[in-house]
Amino acid sequence: MRIARALAAGAAGVLLVAAPLAAAPGPPAPQPRITEERLQSALDRLDTDIAAAMKHTGVPGVAVAVVHRDEVVHLKGYGVRTAGEPARIGADTVFQIASLSKPVSSTVVAGSLAQPGDWDRHLDLPGFALKEPWVSAHVTTADLFSHRSGLPDHAGDLLEDLGYDQAYILDHLRLEPLAPFRASYAYTNFGLTAAAEAVARARGTDWAELSEDVLFGPAGMTRTGTTYEDYTAQPDRAALHVKGAGGAWVPRFTRDPDAQAPAGGVSSTAGDLARWMRLQLAGGVLDGKRVIDADTLARTHVPQIVSQPPATPAARTGFYGLGWNVGYDDLGRLRLSHSGAFDLGANTNVTLLPLEQLGIVVLTNGAPVGLADAVALTFTDTATYGRPTADWLAVAGALYAQQDRAARSPTDYAHPPVPAAPARPDSAYTGTYDNPYYGALTVTSADGKGLVLSLGPKPLRFPLTHYDGDTFSFETTGENAVGRTGVTFSPDGRTVRVEYLDTEHLGTFTRR
Repeated sequence: MRIARALAAGAAGVLLVAAPLAAAPGPPAPQPRITEERLQSALDRLDTDIAAAMKHTGVPGVAVAVVHRDEVVHLKGYGVRTAGEPARIGADTVFQIASLSKPVSSTVVAGSLAQPGDWDRHLDLPGFALKEPWVSAHVTTADLFSHRSGLPDHAGDLLEDLGYDQAYILDHLRLEPLAPFRASYAYTNFGLTAAAEAVARARGTDWAELSEDVLFGPAGMTRTGTTYEDYTAQPDRAALHVKGAGGAWVPRFTRDPDAQAPAGGVSSTAGDLARWMRLQLAGGVLDGKRVIDADTLARTHVPQIVSQPPATPAARTGFYGLGWNVGYDDLGRLRLSHSGAFDLGANTNVTLLPLEQLGIVVLTNGAPVGLADAVALTFTDTATYGRPTADWLAVAGALYAQQDRAARSPTDYAHPPVPAAPARPDSAYTGTYDNPYYGALTVTSADGKGLVLSLGPKPLRFPLTHYDGDTFSFETTGENAVGRTGVTFSPDGRTVRVEYLDTEHLGTFTRR
């Protein structure tokens, strides 16, 4: 699943941080900068900025909450829950929040641990291991929540797309190659999921119950859940939308993220997340009651790994904490943020400025085009500097588009070479091919109408289109769809390689 791949300092390694208007030497300690006048100016333009962004992008629905000094100073919905229908977005409309689930889940873990040092404990989870036994025996909750385990970028996401469940995916991560442990960063939904599930198991419960008992119940987050059923059971919920033919937004897909619930499966409202932001900014206290231990929560805000090395000597470094992107401005002020994105139809952003006691969350029901990130960045810029420092909608939209293009094959399978080498008879390709990671792949002949490739436990069926010689292609589907991908059979008929499954050299299947 490509969650916030462009803006969560995840697969792209890109973290958008608003830049100050002019560099200045920092004082010995960071000092608040946001004045009441600047904050009010930022609040006054929110409606206009959101309306302009919705008009420019066409995204059907948005919900926004802003908190400042433990008060909700803005809470509002915009647009509609489903395109073409009259039901409006409100403060209590439930959205799928995608990777914004990660800082919510790190809050749950912080509330489950007895002391900050417990983040550094190794917890066993049956069925989960990494390729190197020593790493498997030493990897900690903090390692997996900060994406420094050595697992490759988005490891396991393609298995989820093919229909495999959480148990299968976590079991097969042991086949993924590892980068240097604790010295490399790669954004992995299922690594974080494994850690969260291990914490729940150590507490003698499951992740959904733990989240409710530790955070959602005590914090009064009454419309927040971790399962797809929690989301679909809500009558006031926002549908997912993607751009259809002609650029119109349509509710074409559904997205069940239960396999990676701690990393991407939370659904919530602007109102509930306003309560969560207040808790975060108050060190675990909400409405005068201690909900999460201050020290275990504070640990989530500390850099654990470099996620974005500076591109130039004057650029700032981006870090990842425990479920949070962690950054600092030129005056040393902490900025916490996270984006979430489902390519099947959702985009979210949360940004906190702890020193200023200011936070904003933006939820949308459209595939990522940069609106959620742009609204948050424009607001925090205006509150901090008096005006935006960039056209953030253009910047964020361009980054998401760049990531989409980068994921596609360099080969244009829609246009075979002329002349193309002919394929062999269908019988040269039909049969069952095995792969220890992806399972069985079957190629059948559709009664003289061409070849069909089947993958996954269901399985999913993909008609093959001939490209050149022993190479065919099919249109990928699901959260991680990359357009057309190549399928190349070896000349001796013993193997077949599926291009988009082969990023980590795991995509070759052997004929039975």
